[in-house]
Amino acid sequence: MTQPFLDTFAPLAERPDTPLYRQLYERVQAAIAAGTLSPGDRMPSARALAKELGVARGTIELAYSLLTSEGYLLARGQAGTVVNPQLQLQALATPSAPPPSDARPGDETPDVLWRPSQLLPFQMGVSALDAFPRKIWARLGARYLRGMRPADMDYPPPHGLPSLRSAIASYLQVSRGIDCGAHQVFITSGWRSSLAFVAHALLSPGGRAWVEDPGYPLTRQILRQFGLEPVPVRVDAQGIDVQHGIAQAGDAQLAVVTPAHQSPLSMALSLPRRQALLDWAATHDAWVVEDDYDGEYRYASRPLPALASLDRHGRVFYAGTFSKVLFPSIRLGYLVVPQAQVATFERVGRALFAAATPTMTQAIVADFIAEGHFARHIQRMRRLYGERRAETIAALERGLEGRLRVEPSPGGMHLVLRLPGERSDRPLADRLLADGIAVQALSRWSASAQPDSALLLSFTNCTSPAQAQRLGELIRQAL
Repeated sequence: MTQPFLDTFAPLAERPDTPLYRQLYERVQAAIAAGTLSPGDRMPSARALAKELGVARGTIELAYSLLTSEGYLLARGQAGTVVNPQLQLQALATPSAPPPSDARPGDETPDVLWRPSQLLPFQMGVSALDAFPRKIWARLGARYLRGMRPADMDYPPPHGLPSLRSAIASYLQVSRGIDCGAHQVFITSGWRSSLAFVAHALLSPGGRAWVEDPGYPLTRQILRQFGLEPVPVRVDAQGIDVQHGIAQAGDAQLAVVTPAHQSPLSMALSLPRRQALLDWAATHDAWVVEDDYDGEYRYASRPLPALASLDRHGRVFYAGTFSKVLFPSIRLGYLVVPQAQVATFERVGRALFAAATPTMTQAIVADFIAEGHFARHIQRMRRLYGERRAETIAALERGLEGRLRVEPSPGGMHLVLRLPGERSDRPLADRLLADGIAVQALSRWSASAQPDSALLLSFTNCTSPAQAQRLGELIRQAL
């Protein structure tokens, strides 16, 4: 990086019309357009630049992420971040109008949730990584490597390692009440892979699918990629409103639901709604995909049985993941297929969905389950999360000083903090991100033209009540 560009790092000024990250974004963009920064030039690290400018590291990372998403910068892992070597500088001489000042990575593309480049406090979808039994995991991995045979270095079985499929089936029978055999369990690389599997095997482009509103944005994105129209169906205290779904799109091919803890509002789907949903699917020859992303974590009572355990007509596909209960980078999920559809999924899986997760990872998880480590880990995490949840709520409300209250929920891995009046959640979420706190705006999870306004924050990786109290204080000051 050249010295003239270092001169552009004058202190950033607090301006109501332009956030700090946006000011840095514009400086870098202008330096590239002027030729002060050339393709291939290396950028300062986020840590170093944050120290030099006297701002939070999250501010730098947000600016870098936006520049990377637009193609100005290129992240090279440990090699750092550089100006994209493939940039055509002549095309930058008259840059197009920048996005609005409150733009955030992901706003340009519908149904994409932006994630910071490194783990931040209160970040959604992250388990308590500090409490994961790494020694046990390392021991199982070392044992597998010592016993490796040439056959273990071949491609994984297309539907998943038999030992893992069997271990998952046994676990689900006991913990989630699902009557399934190992042959009904198909190993995938996560939620995206599982839903895409169902779409490839059974759904026709041009059809419609129910999605919860608010609901997981990635689900809407996947359905659109397969030529399906997501139909937002409202949720209330009992979960997805089945009668509203029938009125909106009674002829839908599919309903995607989160019955254990609605994502993201965390209520459980009531028994009458469960029965109504299953009746609709059986009557209309439709399918239901049950996303049980964190069904193990319920604090008011024992975990609820899975929706699939009530299915008597073979209409429910049960999708589970190890990313939430073990750790995100494992990229391992599974899909339980109704008995009558097994042959179809074996054929489609063999052609298109050969298991993408390495054999070694599958084997370690299989041993982790079979030897009882998984069940004990879930029990420990349930206790730990119950403690962290209570501590986070208490400390957060101390910082808020009565201005807001955390919305009660029976389970899950995150909290919902409603905002008063017509206060927008997006600017507040972006401001907190600039302070190094990765909460999410509820409005980004909604397909509604007038979404509710709230903050979503995980408590699973909150290791200190002081973090939660500081978050409450920052929110109170911003209101």
